[in-house]
Amino acid sequence: MTDTVLEKSIYLRATPARVWAYLTEPAKLAVWFHAPKSPLVEGTYEMFGTESGDRLMWGEILVADPFERLEYTFSIKQMEGATSTVRFRLTEVPGGTNLTLRHEGLPQGAEAFDLTLALDKGWDEHLGRLRAAAPDA
Repeated sequence: MTDTVLEKSIYLRATPARVWAYLTEPAKLAVWFHAPKSPLVEGTYEMFGTESGDRLMWGEILVADPFERLEYTFSIKQMEGATSTVRFRLTEVPGGTNLTLRHEGLPQGAEAFDLTLALDKGWDEHLGRLRAAAPDA
């Protein structure tokens, strides 16, 4: 069986420092993703719905290397206790930043495919909002 891995890559007209802020600062995360109560640094985290206030995801920040790499475990209610890993890489390119995302360790099998599809679509939507929000002025 092949592991299920979601991989995304986008280019942003923003410096790695600005993209990093959108990946780690609560107010900026709330614009495109979910809202933590405090900045994402190594240790545990929780993120909440920007409108509902419900706890949507939680885990542990494994690596927070400013402007280069952010990695965390990822759990949501629909995963029924399973944990996956999200890895962001920021690479400076002429004119901006290439942001790559790798979401691995997802539940396996046909019964988990609907969750995989939902996460795949969700990441596309979230990254689209990030693309709209992050450009340098």
